[in-house]
Amino acid sequence: MLGLDAREAVLLGVPAVLGLLALVGLVVLLARTAALRRRVAALEGHRPAGDSDVAALRAEVAQALRHVAVVRYDAFGDMGGRLSFSAAVVDDRGDGLVISSIHARGESRTYAKGVVGGTSDATLSPEEQQALAAARTGKEQP
Repeated sequence: MLGLDAREAVLLGVPAVLGLLALVGLVVLLARTAALRRRVAALEGHRPAGDSDVAALRAEVAQALRHVAVVRYDAFGDMGGRLSFSAAVVDDRGDGLVISSIHARGESRTYAKGVVGGTSDATLSPEEQQALAAARTGKEQP
């Protein structure tokens, strides 16, 4: 090289290498910044639930049939094993249904009765009333 010795050539090449490393570092930094901006935009798009969203979810959950109670009993004195049952399934307002299955020696009968506001148009047996009360209060009745 034009009369330069090896040390001078290396010293003259150092700024070029440093410039190249700075350029590569700048490209990597810009790529990471762009990736972070995309991630932040995606996170902002998935905003957490606000107060109105939570209120709407609570209203939907209140309508879910989530309160359940089952009362087992012997429907007839000569039968054992408590094979008959009444099951109540209601939401937070007491709307739902009561299902009863009466087991006898030769047959079983099943009945369903609608419940609105904790009461039924059809007459509820004592066991059905017990199941409904237990479902509404969350406590088993004796």
